[in-house]
Amino acid sequence: MARKFHWPDWLRAPKVPPGGRVALADHLREIRYRFLVSMAAIILMTILATIFERQLLQVVLWPIQRAVTIYQTNRPGGQVQMVTQGVSAGFSLYFKVCFMAGFIATCPVWLFQLWRFIVPALKQGERRVALQFIGASVPLFLAGVALGYSLCPNGFAVLMNFNPPSVTNLNDVGTFLSFELRLLLVFGLAFLLPVLLVSLNRLGIVTGVMLGKARNVAIVLCAVFAAVATPTTDPLTMLAMMVPMVAMYIVAEIICRRNDRRKLGKSTSTAVLAG
Repeated sequence: MARKFHWPDWLRAPKVPPGGRVALADHLREIRYRFLVSMAAIILMTILATIFERQLLQVVLWPIQRAVTIYQTNRPGGQVQMVTQGVSAGFSLYFKVCFMAGFIATCPVWLFQLWRFIVPALKQGERRVALQFIGASVPLFLAGVALGYSLCPNGFAVLMNFNPPSVTNLNDVGTFLSFELRLLLVFGLAFLLPVLLVSLNRLGIVTGVMLGKARNVAIVLCAVFAAVATPTTDPLTMLAMMVPMVAMYIVAEIICRRNDRRKLGKSTSTAVLAG
């Protein structure tokens, strides 16, 4: 008789009791499991991305190449060179490109793992909220990444304009890729704000009235976040992040108020029938 295969304990998700309350050690095991699942997906996609490494390199380097064109148009005669430093710089360059592609492509996996860690014990209705969370968060995250990617050239060109006219601007490609990846992640995560607020509302943690009262504070916080999170210094990039965040906050508030009215109507109908 064949023996049934069992995964090791460290490769299995910890069981969550019905109340959802677990000990600190179980929380740490949960973090380890979710992290390992996310990293396994990212590593696998990174390996697959090596098949298209040259095409991906062209896509990733487009913002800086476009920025150089803008810079030299605004400042004729300006010298800009892309360089790599060290014997292993070429390998590190391709690894960063493939890792960037793998990380973005696996966003459904690690977003779902993040959601399951935040809400470990899901009821049947809350499982639908989880599916809605993933269904909305993935396109919003990718939209944020796409917006950040489209704004990179102008942002980089603004930074390059601070270079003195008589000095050649040497850009380390590895440093640039880290800079670009950070910018794309900031935009992608910022676009998850409405999904987070609506999900918290569906779970009964926040209400539309609460969001309305905090709207002015939220606008200021969005402005501060956009100013701090965007590594470029130009106001265009800051506004490109702040305005969508404020708009999505208002949209989330409207959706939450509608959900609250629907819940109130259901509870009123139930009370009338029970009476």
